Amino acid sequence: MIDFFKLATPGVQGLQPYQPGKPLEELEREYGITNAIKLASNENPIGPSPRALEMVQASLKNLARYPDGNCCLLKTALAKKHGVDMNTLTLGNGSNDVLDLIARTFVTPAHSIIFSEYAFAIYPLVTQAISAKAIVIPATNWGHDLTAMQAAIRDDTRLIFIANPNNPTGTYVDKIRLKTFLDAVPEQVLVVLDEAYYEYAIAENPDYPDSLDWLTDYSNLITTRTFSKAYGLAGLRVGYSISHPDIAHLLNRLRQPFNVNNLAILAATAALDDNEHLEKSIALNRQGMQQLTQAFEAMKLDFIPSLGNFVSVNVGDGAKVYELLLRQGVITRPIGGYNMPQHLRVTIGTAAENERFIKALGEVLNHI
Repeated sequence: MIDFFKLATPGVQGLQPYQPGKPLEELEREYGITNAIKLASNENPIGPSPRALEMVQASLKNLARYPDGNCCLLKTALAKKHGVDMNTLTLGNGSNDVLDLIARTFVTPAHSIIFSEYAFAIYPLVTQAISAKAIVIPATNWGHDLTAMQAAIRDDTRLIFIANPNNPTGTYVDKIRLKTFLDAVPEQVLVVLDEAYYEYAIAENPDYPDSLDWLTDYSNLITTRTFSKAYGLAGLRVGYSISHPDIAHLLNRLRQPFNVNNLAILAATAALDDNEHLEKSIALNRQGMQQLTQAFEAMKLDFIPSLGNFVSVNVGDGAKVYELLLRQGVITRPIGGYNMPQHLRVTIGTAAENERFIKALGEVLNHI
C-alpha cells in the first residue's frame, strides 16, 4: 500500500492540526449535560447584528447562485468605512485565510518568518506548512519584544507577524513602540499587523494604534481584520486585509475566486452599517471584563490584562481545571499548546454566563 504520508510535502508532514474550542453539542453529548455555556472561542456572546440576520434571511433564496468573486458589495462598504481605495483590499474566509495567503504569496522554504512567543497559533502553522524557517522571539511580560524582533531580522526574513492585541495573552503594542519598530524594518520585509480584536482594543485604550493611519507611510505594512469577533459573524468566516495596492494585487492572484460566500458578503456589509450593535457589543465586553477580573482578584488569581474579548488567568493546572469545569457545563480554553499550561483563556460572555463561570471556577478551585 502507498505511504501517503511520504508523498506529502515536508512542511505538511511536520504539521499538527489546529485544535479548535470544544463545541457545546459535543460537551453535552459526552457528559449528558444540558444548558452548557461556551467561553472558549472568543465569540461575541450577543451574536450578530439584527441587520445582518435580516440580510441573511432575505438572501437564502439565492443560495443556488455563486458569490460575486470580487466581493464588490463588501469591498465598497469597507472602502467607505476605512477611507481607502478598493484596490487595497483582499477578502478571505476569515482573516486566517488572508494570513495564509500572505505567507504563501511571499514566502518560500528559503525564507524566514518572525513572530513572538505565545503568539497566535496560525503563525507557526502557516510557517511550517510552507517549510519556511520560524524565528520565535521570547516574550516580555507575555507580550511582543519589538526590539528583539527587530534584531532578529535576517537577510532571508520576508515576513513578520504581530498580533495586536495578541491572542491568547491579550497584550498589545502601543503607538510609539509600534511606529518606532516600523521605521526600523527594512522595506523588503513585510509586517503583518493582525488586528482581529481591533474594535474592542481601540475603544478601551487611547495608546492603541489604528494602523490604517500608517499604510501610506509604510508600503510593506499589511493590516488584517475580521468580522468574527466584535461583529459576531464567526460562523460565516469573513476577514480582510488592507495593504499597498501592489500587495493586494498579488494576494488576489492567489485568492480563490469564491472564498467568501454570499451570506458572509451580505451579512458583513450589513454589520458594518450597524454601529448601535457594535457599541452594544463593546459595552458588554467592557462590563464583562471588569466582572471577570474583579472575581480573579477576589480569588487571588493572577491574570494577564487584556484588550481583547477574553482574559487568560493562571489557575495552577489549566488542563485539570478545564476538565473539571467541563463537568459543570462550562467550556473554557486550556492553552498548554501555547506553552502556558497554568492558564485558561476565558472569553467574555454575558453577565449571566460570566457569573456561572465564576461560581464554577470557585467550586473547582476549592476542591482541588
